[in-house]
Amino acid sequence: MPALDPAATTPPAVVNIASHLPAMAARRPFAPAIYFPDGRADNGRVRYTHYTYRQLDEASDRIARGLHRSGVPAGTRVALMVKPSLELFALVFGLFKAGAVPVMVDPGIGLANMKACLAKARPEAFIGIPTAQVARLVLRWARSSSVTITVGKRAPWGGLTLDEVMSRGASHGEGDGDALAPTRAEDLAAILFTSGSTGAPKGAVYTHGNFAAQVDALRETFDIQPGEIDLPTFPLFALFDPALGMTTVIPDMDPTRPAKASPEKLVEAIEDFGVTCMFGSPALLDGLSRWGERTGKTLPTLRRVFSAGAPVQTAVLARMRAMLPDDAEVWTPYGATECLPVAVIESREVIDHAAALTAEGAGVCVGRPVASAEVRVIPITDAPIASLDEAPACATDEVGEIIVRAPQATARYWEAEAQTRLAKIPTDDGGFFHRMGDLGYFDADGRLWFCGRKTQRVVDGDRTWFTVACERVFDTHADVFRSALVGVPRGGRTDPVLCVQREPDARLSPVELSRELRELARAQPMTEAIETFLFHDDFPVDIRHNAKIRREELAVWARDQLLR
Repeated sequence: MPALDPAATTPPAVVNIASHLPAMAARRPFAPAIYFPDGRADNGRVRYTHYTYRQLDEASDRIARGLHRSGVPAGTRVALMVKPSLELFALVFGLFKAGAVPVMVDPGIGLANMKACLAKARPEAFIGIPTAQVARLVLRWARSSSVTITVGKRAPWGGLTLDEVMSRGASHGEGDGDALAPTRAEDLAAILFTSGSTGAPKGAVYTHGNFAAQVDALRETFDIQPGEIDLPTFPLFALFDPALGMTTVIPDMDPTRPAKASPEKLVEAIEDFGVTCMFGSPALLDGLSRWGERTGKTLPTLRRVFSAGAPVQTAVLARMRAMLPDDAEVWTPYGATECLPVAVIESREVIDHAAALTAEGAGVCVGRPVASAEVRVIPITDAPIASLDEAPACATDEVGEIIVRAPQATARYWEAEAQTRLAKIPTDDGGFFHRMGDLGYFDADGRLWFCGRKTQRVVDGDRTWFTVACERVFDTHADVFRSALVGVPRGGRTDPVLCVQREPDARLSPVELSRELRELARAQPMTEAIETFLFHDDFPVDIRHNAKIRREELAVWARDQLLR
């Protein structure tokens, strides 16, 4: 009798991103998992409600079993439109445990895009707060959904409430099996539609293996330990905390307006809970660090701060460092929705070494690739690339497109074959490189530098200007809050035009500032041809981080200004 092939008889390993939660509940059952603001006490301080790890695990178990008993089996795509809350965390882990696939759409993409994303995803179930359920009916969202679940009171639209689903899942009958579905690494885990920086929203397809690799990369890269206390000011990032054994403190703020977050409220949360780790967008850290500089406030419990979503100004890093203990770290991870993290750098290296080169037009240093990522830079092209043979590596210091191969990289977009072909480069072994859509280069020390988005580069004949590399030359001026390079067609050519948002307390008039910016431009080869400066009161930015500049909108504004 021939010997059996072990590979043919061994069942595939179970990989479910939610498996971290019961493991943590077993290790630290009474440790708080999530604190969420619940109004204010008479003395004006924030009240919080919370889940321990055991409570979150049990609540998500009830949701998982209740979903199965309510016609939501494993593999079901579920539109999830619930505001940050304890219920949201329990729902996400309950969906993962059930093997269902949450479809999450960035609320900042607008109503028309929201409808288009839901139509493309074709969710078979819809879970939402009453407002979302009304929008579903009035705006005819997610017409493919046959199961509706309301988080809150049910109204005339029918369906089930979350309380009813959890009641159905409260009992664990004989033969029910584990609430945790035996998913595999390659199984679909979530579809994330985000606003991005350019183009129509795309749905990044996450597998359980992608999420597991992200958790591993974050833990290993930053030495995150169970028991740490995290303040994630972007709710989606908070979903990693239970998998990492961290306690999550959700701050009292509007997550869609991080630039307007109250420093006093953020500091109140940090001090109330002894927060050790924090994520903040560049816009949020800018406001917090300016306030800290004015007040002299320090944050002695913070050991680690992250900022991502857009390049962080060196001045912001320096001000933030001044608020922290000497041995604390400020990290600026580089990545994208499709792959995070890709590379990392700590603020000391930026301030002490990279900042001077950035001011000369070198771009922004994003550090060295994480251990799990293979990063290359290839020649710039806007066309699909069918194989690596068509994409030779660029030389050191040569600007090209950044590509990455990593287990945390998503392999495709949901039902968008053309966009997937444009964003992925197949490899001979069946894998792929993801094209970041960013331009940059490796220096002689193996550090990766970011120069701007590929779609936003300004091209005139054989001359190319890279947005971020150029802008940072001018951002060093004390009167410049931020700048944005755009291309404006004029007389058969494309002129590089710099849009400038001044600091609120700028000392120079626009005419005087233009004169000094022109002198800065002439001092660097990258910027010497930039001669037109336009002043804008408040740049359009993304709703998610309030940091990505919408240069496409500014280009239209600049063209109109120059045609006057």
